[in-house]
Amino acid sequence: MDIEVTFPGGKRVDAKVGEFVVQTDQPVELGGAGSAIAPFELFLASLATCAGIYALGFCQARKLPTEGLKLTQRYALDAETKLPAKVSITLQLPDGFPEMYRGAIVRAVEGCKVKKTVLSQPVFEVSALPPRDVVAA
Repeated sequence: MDIEVTFPGGKRVDAKVGEFVVQTDQPVELGGAGSAIAPFELFLASLATCAGIYALGFCQARKLPTEGLKLTQRYALDAETKLPAKVSITLQLPDGFPEMYRGAIVRAVEGCKVKKTVLSQPVFEVSALPPRDVVAA
């Protein structure tokens, strides 16, 4: 699947993913308008929401209660690189959640595809095409 990125102005960067458009912007203190989530926070949110869908799916598949289910993600930055050095996910299990499933739901959340992708360290490749108005010689 291709993701097409456009630049609608200011510090906005939008991504068309299938039929959806994900809008991003930089915070005011970084020169943006603060009109949307920043790309880095969107990345972190993708980790948290992926973990969340695994937790939700675990409960739904077993017809376990989900009211009160909550996931909190925190991260600690490396002082030198300013990149996340540790990401912690904590599940608040709903009232009545069977103790026998506590370890299993944690293992389910650990299977999050976004986390697995980060851990697999995919190769990134960046290239640039010439402007369309340039005629090849």
